Amino acid sequence: MRQRVITAVVALILFIPVIFVGGVTLDIVAMLLGAVAMSELLVMRKKLLISFEAIVSMLAVMIQIAPNNWFNGLPDQLNKEYVVYFLVILLLLHTVWSRNRFSFDDAGMLTLGVLYIGMGFNYFTAARGVSVYMLLFLMFIVWLTDSGAYMVGRKLGRHKVTPISPNKTWEGCIGGSVIGVIVASAFAIGFHVGYASVISMVLITLVLSVVGQFGDLVESALKRYYGVKDSGKILPGHGGILDRFDSMLLVFPIAHLFGLF
Repeated sequence: MRQRVITAVVALILFIPVIFVGGVTLDIVAMLLGAVAMSELLVMRKKLLISFEAIVSMLAVMIQIAPNNWFNGLPDQLNKEYVVYFLVILLLLHTVWSRNRFSFDDAGMLTLGVLYIGMGFNYFTAARGVSVYMLLFLMFIVWLTDSGAYMVGRKLGRHKVTPISPNKTWEGCIGGSVIGVIVASAFAIGFHVGYASVISMVLITLVLSVVGQFGDLVESALKRYYGVKDSGKILPGHGGILDRFDSMLLVFPIAHLFGLF
């Protein structure tokens, strides 16, 4: 627990200023976080981080995260999405020249990882482009829901949600969402984040709180499939980047879908 607390404090001291600075600094940090998260998938898949597929997939996820305006100089037919698509084609071609040492399943897994991680971090930086309050609002939903679920689950948890994540209980999930919705909605209303309608913001916050919990379960299913406890070891006591950002990788794209940014 002590190591977990120390890591959290150090991470916040380093990360919070980057959030407030925003701009290119946050874009670069998000791209690096995405590359690390992709490397965690590669390690789970037992792929060398210096292999062709590792380099291509990490490059693809970083391009997916990069702001769209970085590619304004490209011809219309060669936009950011096409560059990512070209890198995916390279992964598919690699299944041919590797003589099945790199399979179609491998290519599919890495392509899904590029979309999952890349889109999540891309909308993470897009939210900051609106305002620091928008970014904090969405992060608070995840943090408050997660912390609330942990505390309520420890005290009142009786009914398990799924064998995929045996420590999660219905009582904890419901309690976490209640806490997340109350506090995050109050933050959104107080700092004029999102829609003017209070009811709309409360409902959106509730949906995003639930989405965040599904994000956590998705990553739990991924780790269970590959037989690992944590996605990585970069954050002592907390695991890897995927372990810390799993909920946000779903919350931010869905927040964009709701038109918050």
